[in-house]
Amino acid sequence: MKKYAVGAVLALIVGACGGSSTTTAAPGTTGAPGTTGASGSMDDLIAAAEGEGVVTTIALPLDWCNYGGMIEGFEAKYNVDENGLDRGGGSAEELEAISANKDNPGPAAPDVVDIGLAFGPQAKADGLIQPYMVATWDEIPESAKDAEGYWYGDYYGVLAFEVNKTEVATSPADWADLLKADYNGQVALSGDPLTSNAAILSVWAAGVSAMPDGTVQEQAEAGLDFFKQLNDAGNFVPIDGDSRTVGIGETPILIDYNYNSKANAIALAGNPEIDTVVPASGIMAGMYTQAISAYAPHPNAAKLWEEYLYSDEGQLKYAEGFCYPIRYDTMLADGKIPAEVVAELPSTEGALFPTLAELEEAKGYVVAGWPQVVGVTVDTSPSG
Repeated sequence: MKKYAVGAVLALIVGACGGSSTTTAAPGTTGAPGTTGASGSMDDLIAAAEGEGVVTTIALPLDWCNYGGMIEGFEAKYNVDENGLDRGGGSAEELEAISANKDNPGPAAPDVVDIGLAFGPQAKADGLIQPYMVATWDEIPESAKDAEGYWYGDYYGVLAFEVNKTEVATSPADWADLLKADYNGQVALSGDPLTSNAAILSVWAAGVSAMPDGTVQEQAEAGLDFFKQLNDAGNFVPIDGDSRTVGIGETPILIDYNYNSKANAIALAGNPEIDTVVPASGIMAGMYTQAISAYAPHPNAAKLWEEYLYSDEGQLKYAEGFCYPIRYDTMLADGKIPAEVVAELPSTEGALFPTLAELEEAKGYVVAGWPQVVGVTVDTSPSG
């Protein structure tokens, strides 16, 4: 892997996604960008979505990437309510929710998912998602979307250490620092490495720091060894951390995306002070992708949700949450992102933007190796 400037990010995140799917798309699904059903009318889509009245999302924390603001904006614009499931869930859990509710038209069945890049091809291959191309499809870089419209990138950022300065006198500067005795009982992951995109990338990033010139397998194995050392030293807190656990000191150091850390620092307003530290090495970028369930109980509301996320308004909501929206380069060139919003976006300088093939390979090693090498279960339902 190599380092790239932000302007070259989206052309390098993923390679072509091969393979075709035999999944039958739900009625009304279209493979033509900008068309929204049989008539291609946005007004018709809005009417159909408002007739359904609800869109069921999953694993969207309200403080993650400004999803709280996104939901408010969507509900204010359309007469459709958002039903949010398992806001702390991981990518694999999102796909499992689709699979478990194939024949369930009720509120437990997600209409849409927001999953890590490596999970998109898996969802397509398993027949869990259906194709849909939003009106702004052409402004999503080719390298950041499935050619047939099954999944499409929505935003990206880089991993960082989110540090509660009331509990931690000296912030760690790099991955190796986390092994110091000063951080006993303080370091947590955002998610479970068996199911969470962020956690999987965190393990791999630690290995990249240790072996920058290694193969993906060597780096993933080095990352697993690192977390074994972290756990053996008593520094690892095996819970799925979030902004709340950082704020109350349950997980004083959380490995999470820089956009979440920055948002939490603003929300807490110095009580406690939050330090956002991008590690000196092993800087890992992560992109998330949207997709519509192949079994969506509210298919029109799902499509309208996607249209909103990829509209100028929706993409600006991401940017206001300190995430880089997938249409960032085009919108910036067209003057659609205010200068004050651009100024607040956290840096991705020096980040590693792995290819889809590398992501899938690393994911396989981490998911398979965590139980054997690290041997600790991450609690995804911390108390409090």
